[in-house]
Amino acid sequence: MLKTRILTALVLLAVLLPVLFFQYFPAFVVVATLFFGAAMWEAARLFGLKLAPLFAAVCAGAFVYGMYHAKPGAVGSLFGVCALLWAIRFAPSLGLGLPPLQGAANWTLGVTFAFALFGCFYAIVALFQHSPAFLLSAMALVWVADIGAYFCGKAFGKRKLAPTISPGKSWEGALGGAAIVLVMAAVTIVAAPAAPWLQDTFAVRLQAKMGWLATLAILLLMVAASIAGDLFESQLKRRAGMKDSSQLLPGHGGVLDRIDALIPVLPMAALIGSWL
Repeated sequence: MLKTRILTALVLLAVLLPVLFFQYFPAFVVVATLFFGAAMWEAARLFGLKLAPLFAAVCAGAFVYGMYHAKPGAVGSLFGVCALLWAIRFAPSLGLGLPPLQGAANWTLGVTFAFALFGCFYAIVALFQHSPAFLLSAMALVWVADIGAYFCGKAFGKRKLAPTISPGKSWEGALGGAAIVLVMAAVTIVAAPAAPWLQDTFAVRLQAKMGWLATLAILLLMVAASIAGDLFESQLKRRAGMKDSSQLLPGHGGVLDRIDALIPVLPMAALIGSWL
């Protein structure tokens, strides 16, 4: 299993890194659309949609069309609506539970989650168009929080964060991951004046515009959002009786399993980035 995970990760890096750093937009569109379509297919399955491949294909076509034809103001509004959806619909469901897998409430939730996926992938496009470093640094905040939470949870975890959704997660892990993100961001900001390659990263740009206090508060909010995204996808999988969203990425599960924590965070980062 470990060899499979490593091989899959190396293949993904071999595909994604050249696309990011050569900044050839048509190639980026192709890769982003493939991942978006896969995420939509997995989401449709989690919500019990029988025509999942057709749904994913239609959404992928709409995604490409919107990438070239959507007005900037409409895309910016999409990011704001996504942030609102996570605040008033998805995050509360972690305590209130999900509707049954059949029925109007399930389809309504499915449509809103599809909307959130559109927001996440359009945010990837917006952050990439700013710069690859800006996109990767926003993603890195989520990855560092997740890795930090895992190791802090293993070392210190006692109080379960969401025992009925994801028994392995703890409050100690979540707080440890958040602390590591803040330390990493602070080090990056302090080091940036002497390291030009750090100056277009998310935390550095945020601190330059909004100051230390607002930066730390926003980063904590983003970490909290990443935890909500992770738990919400776990909740969807538990309801659907699935261990992974799919097996598209051998050793890693599905696309949604890799981006779940990014889904609420990246629209927020793109919205903030538009202010910066």
